[in-house]
Amino acid sequence: MLAPSRLTFDQLVERATDLAGRGRRTILGLTGAPAAGKSTVAAALVSELGDAATIVSMDGFHLSSQVLDNLGLLDRKGAPDTFDVDGYVALLTRLLHQDEDVIYAPEFRRDLEEPIGSAVPVLRSTPLVITEGNYLLLGSGQWPQVRKLLDEVWFITLPEPVREDRLIKRHVDFGRSVAAAEQWVRQNDALNALLINETAGSSDLCVEII
Repeated sequence: MLAPSRLTFDQLVERATDLAGRGRRTILGLTGAPAAGKSTVAAALVSELGDAATIVSMDGFHLSSQVLDNLGLLDRKGAPDTFDVDGYVALLTRLLHQDEDVIYAPEFRRDLEEPIGSAVPVLRSTPLVITEGNYLLLGSGQWPQVRKLLDEVWFITLPEPVREDRLIKRHVDFGRSVAAAEQWVRQNDALNALLINETAGSSDLCVEII
């Protein structure tokens, strides 16, 4: 993996502010393995930038559990082929054009384990869209089309023991037993994390979150 930069949060805010001030809509991607801190960083940046930024998550393009069950993919939920990549690309393209008064993006509800459509309004006046997700730098399938639409991609990383502990806790918080959470992380999330970590070298910035 690309060696992470030792940047302060203030430096990240400065870099995001520069993206927001380019006189056109820019899209910043935050990627990394599950529970690395992507959503936390995105929310913190928006808190600092206020109306200049908003968050659109790749997870809003999870295929529904019913669709995954029909496709025989429910036990692989979270893998690259369990997302509507074309839908995600279409939304990012609309956002980049910035010619609609408001665009409604989907979001993923962890309490439901389902995507919810038209849940996040993105105003035309918002200069920076921060999109976060696991596979923004993946080089297979339709995923490379995502990278073409992003001005910068930052890879967020954590020491693996810390990240895995947080991931297990997340699964437990949303209803799995500790044993089931550990099994899911070992058999599913860990394989996805290996795939994601291989993409770090393609990022514009690799940042370790402590």
